Amino acid sequence: MTEFITLFIKQLQSPTLGFLIGGMVVASFGSQLAIPDSIYRFITFFLLLKIGLTGGIAIRNSNPAEIFLPALAAVALGIVIVFIGRYTLGKLPGINVPDAVATGGLFGAVSGSTLAAVLPQLDTAKIPYEAWTAALYPFMDIPALVTAIVVASVYLSKTTGKAAEKVEIWSIIKESVQSSAVTSLLLGVALGILTKPEPVYESFFNPLFRGFLSILMIIMGMEAAQRMNELRKVAQWFAIYAFFAPILHGFLAFGLGLVIHKITGFSIGGAVVLAVIAASSSDISGPPTLRAGIPSANPSAYIGASTAIGTPVAIAICIPLFIGIAQMIGG
Repeated sequence: MTEFITLFIKQLQSPTLGFLIGGMVVASFGSQLAIPDSIYRFITFFLLLKIGLTGGIAIRNSNPAEIFLPALAAVALGIVIVFIGRYTLGKLPGINVPDAVATGGLFGAVSGSTLAAVLPQLDTAKIPYEAWTAALYPFMDIPALVTAIVVASVYLSKTTGKAAEKVEIWSIIKESVQSSAVTSLLLGVALGILTKPEPVYESFFNPLFRGFLSILMIIMGMEAAQRMNELRKVAQWFAIYAFFAPILHGFLAFGLGLVIHKITGFSIGGAVVLAVIAASSSDISGPPTLRAGIPSANPSAYIGASTAIGTPVAIAICIPLFIGIAQMIGG
């Protein structure tokens, strides 16, 4: 236990977490510092394109059969997390079920910034992982959003007594794939598989990755602090759920990753990536998709819970936690 606590504290001192906290502090003190949304969008595009390239290059050089079980696990986790939200948060007093389902959907979907944060920390900790694990993103993201919208539609049809409106699953999948986050990632994966981008990858994307990631963490910290005001307007249960759910989801995914490790030799580092993307909550593709798919849900509840608490917990607690456990298991 002492070894784990030491490793956990060491991970808490990472630059990624420092920049995140720095952003939260300056926003909390009412700083006028503002980073244009266009810069945020460019940095997110850059990071996800780089992550996609990494995954694509790795897939080109690996056996596709290795990806099957982790991808299946990612799909299952995305669906299960929605039902966890439906039957835990949705059962609490004063909680509207569509709000709970939308929150479950957002926490089942994936955060590109959190994914970008865990990979360099695994590199720093010298924990090996399959580079293609970044390509698990859409396997968890899309099923979570589709499931949330379908579950909310079925619930509303039962409670209102009206026939369920036909849910256009294909349009939900299409909208998710066309989102900037998934498009950037899949573009990188495709270029990594079909071309040989190693020269530009090594000379351009790799050197700039950590610098842009640091700026993104400042932006995420500032947004988290600003969203706290929105979260205070809704039930405190959302805040409690947003704190504990990422940790629970992460442990479920890490346990599943360990089972796959025993069966196929999937790396412990890969299990950490699976755990962290399960602990994350969507910050790009999820909010607009859920707003359109579940218009009766309150965006202040699920977006506030995700951005103000869920994302900081995923980055500040879950990444150090699962890296610490992986180091302890790996010796």
